[in-house]
Amino acid sequence: MSLWSPQPGLYSATRCRRAGRGLYRRRGLKSGIGKFLSFDIPLLPEFSLTTRRRVLPLLCLSLFALGDIALSIPARAQGALAVEVAKPVSLPDIAIGSPKATVTITEYASMSCPHCAAWGENVFPMLRSRYIDTGKVRFVFREFPLDIKAAGASMLARCIAKGDGERYFAVIATMYQQLDPLLARTKDTLIQIGKLNGMSEQEVANCETDQSLLDKLKADQKFAFETLKVDSTPTFFVNGQRLKGAMSFEELEAIIKPMLKR
Repeated sequence: MSLWSPQPGLYSATRCRRAGRGLYRRRGLKSGIGKFLSFDIPLLPEFSLTTRRRVLPLLCLSLFALGDIALSIPARAQGALAVEVAKPVSLPDIAIGSPKATVTITEYASMSCPHCAAWGENVFPMLRSRYIDTGKVRFVFREFPLDIKAAGASMLARCIAKGDGERYFAVIATMYQQLDPLLARTKDTLIQIGKLNGMSEQEVANCETDQSLLDKLKADQKFAFETLKVDSTPTFFVNGQRLKGAMSFEELEAIIKPMLKR
């Protein structure tokens, strides 16, 4: 099966896909711009039907479930986690909002994750207009690619944005809107998105074969997985409080408001 082709049922919005500890997989393509895809990276297993029946009852989240919200984390532990989240990683953070904001939200997302796409399209605009653009919240986006397709999309977004946070968010918004073709026709869709942003097909290929960029993406994912215990997407850190799952705006606002009063 071509790695550019989706496995039926793999991206259902009713399924939560998680990475297992120490799960490293070597994946590769023989041709095309996907040559960069031959690397070891902690990815979600593409569960067989038998594995899904055994594992999914323990792993699945509904689209708007809060999941394993760590509301009971002691203040000291939460503060320590906030310090770890704030540490510089290999790739520059993509951030918008005031650096002086009382609340910092860091999202770990995968460009192949339907939960992330739904949250990005339905919740993020409200969060931005009410809290980010008003200076109350600083929002940091970090990549946590769950599969090869997401890794390629993240690399292209980085190449297009060139460190510009606003441009980066515009690119991933486009990718989320085109999630179905991105998963079904990854190579063609990435080339199309690149061209829409002024890149030639060769420049897209150069981006996708940038080993330095790929190594940094891998290093940041490994840090998130091993140190921050990120094992599913989306995962949020709100002033160090770990929240798993695609929350509704109301659920997220209920967490933010008390922090703004401190």
